[in-house]
Amino acid sequence: MKHFKLFFLLTAGIFAFSCSDDDEGPQIVNEEEVITTLTITLTPQGGGTSITLQSQDLDGDGPNAPVVNVSGNLGDFTTYEGSIELLNETENPAEDITEEVEEEAEEHQFFYTVTGSIDNVIYNDVDGNGNPVGLVFLLTTREPGAATLAVTLRHEPTKPNDGTASNAGGETDIAQTFSVTVE
Repeated sequence: MKHFKLFFLLTAGIFAFSCSDDDEGPQIVNEEEVITTLTITLTPQGGGTSITLQSQDLDGDGPNAPVVNVSGNLGDFTTYEGSIELLNETENPAEDITEEVEEEAEEHQFFYTVTGSIDNVIYNDVDGNGNPVGLVFLLTTREPGAATLAVTLRHEPTKPNDGTASNAGGETDIAQTFSVTVE
């Protein structure tokens, strides 16, 4: 009888262990991207010289601040076609994160905040559900003066949303504010 109880307890334990709630299989975790370099190219509609805004942070969360460059001034009362390129330069060769954001568009959105002589930014691309992504956009300037363009990429934001990063949730993959001059 003692052996029967021991056998019963071992059998019950093995059965309980094998019937856990893990029948769903492993869940795929979609981790945030490592982005060291954000490059925005602004090309005037109708032609002209493109302006490049770049933020490069090769040490990531390290002690050094990102190196920020703006290649020139924006024209007044001009509409620019904007495009974004994202790189992970901790890899060799550098990994193009732009492709990953395009492929996972439903899980990403850029948010733009403007001040000063930039009038607005309008999304020019959408994900498979018709929600904005922001890899391409239109930017319109106003009268000459100082301006800022803040760009934030959110991973897994709530979509649809009100167009502001503060109410979209998700995690920030990269955020940078560029100071520009409109002349």
